[in-house]
Amino acid sequence: MTKYSFIVPVYNTSKYLKRCLDSLIGQKFESYEIIIVNDGSTDNSEDIIKRYLNKYKKIKYIKQRNKGLSEARNVGVKHAKGKYLLFVDSDDYVEKSLLKEVDKEISNVNLLRFQVIKEDETGKHKETHEEKAFGVVSGKDAFKFISEYHFVEPAWCYVYEKEFYLKNKFEFKKGVYHEDFGLIPEIIYKAKSVKSINYLGYHYVVRKGSIMTDGDSKKTVKKAFDMLEQYKNLKSLSKTSSKNNYDDYYLSYISNCVIVKARELNKDDKKKYVSELKNLNAFDGVLVDTFARKIKKVLMKISLNLYLKVVK
Repeated sequence: MTKYSFIVPVYNTSKYLKRCLDSLIGQKFESYEIIIVNDGSTDNSEDIIKRYLNKYKKIKYIKQRNKGLSEARNVGVKHAKGKYLLFVDSDDYVEKSLLKEVDKEISNVNLLRFQVIKEDETGKHKETHEEKAFGVVSGKDAFKFISEYHFVEPAWCYVYEKEFYLKNKFEFKKGVYHEDFGLIPEIIYKAKSVKSINYLGYHYVVRKGSIMTDGDSKKTVKKAFDMLEQYKNLKSLSKTSSKNNYDDYYLSYISNCVIVKARELNKDDKKKYVSELKNLNAFDGVLVDTFARKIKKVLMKISLNLYLKVVK
């Protein structure tokens, strides 16, 4: 049985695709496959894919009309034969020892988290995200650790047990931005076992013109309000409002995600967005269990704009 399935959606990333595929083909591990989903690329991505397809038996190729990143990932999952799933964006790449390191730690967990290196297109300016590892905990407990560092967990810094993934019928939502935010917190929340390791295995490349860096103001507004819609669904998962419960860390995490998003909006759009945050009681979800968090909550109430400037 194939142990790992890399799922790689491709859409007009020919400039970066060879580096991505080389990092996957070069894994220091035997039992894995690479599922490439060409989501209607109009550049020469397909030519590159076919060269690799003809040369390497580990690659499976799926071509479809453009349906978006979410559907490309969902299709990849349906074709995956591995016991575990990994998502890789085609403009990013991974360490060649990723599977070897992951395989040392993956036993008996639904999710395994590894660390990320953020870099620019040249690869010269790198920022490592070496977050504190934690042993096996429940998904709810994991938010206590995850929320210490940042918000919005990407799909590509986890290894997913496929049986757990399919049993819960997880799917990335189609037609929205921030599809990771709409699904990854739910996956973590429902996991019975989550583990995080120190290994820096994924290179996240911040490039001009990508979905996340496109400066189109209309898209920026849509991204923010798409997050709010997905926040409603995520919030409904939690059935408790009692304090000193690990659901509080989950609620605080998703609330902070949508609150911090407000910093990207201009004055008028931000006003509408903040009004909706208040309607959804998002600010009430922020934890105040430590002195630092209490100060942040006070600052948030006094001046949200100032809070957004000082909080990462």
